[in-house]
Amino acid sequence: MTTITRIACIVTLLAASAAAGAQSGAYSGPSTQAAPSGYAGPSSVPLVTAKALLDSGKDDQYARLRGKLTGHKGGEDYEFSDASGKMTVEIDAKHFPAGVKIDQNTQVELVGEFDKETFGESTLEVKQIKVVGQ
Repeated sequence: MTTITRIACIVTLLAASAAAGAQSGAYSGPSTQAAPSGYAGPSSVPLVTAKALLDSGKDDQYARLRGKLTGHKGGEDYEFSDASGKMTVEIDAKHFPAGVKIDQNTQVELVGEFDKETFGESTLEVKQIKVVGQ
């Protein structure tokens, strides 16, 4: 075996090993890259109500909402409801927890970036969903 062939074999083995290690994480659904392990501890992102966020939220602010997804409006848009009211949230399918059924009765906590619109509907672009109770 030539030196170049040996080096090629070693590089291939190292690349395969790195790829296998990079795929270990809390998310088990389809992905184009490795998912983070999934932090579940306390957050400094403030818990707010839908009404408070719509009334006084700032564009690009991170916020946490606790309530229910009460309807699918189409595409990535869902209706979120809590005791204060309703708002539209945008959720990319990759942010739903793998293997967890979420319906209109599931209590969830959403973390995301608020998109404040001067004209039109303001929304929360969801980055994380956590089921907090049934």
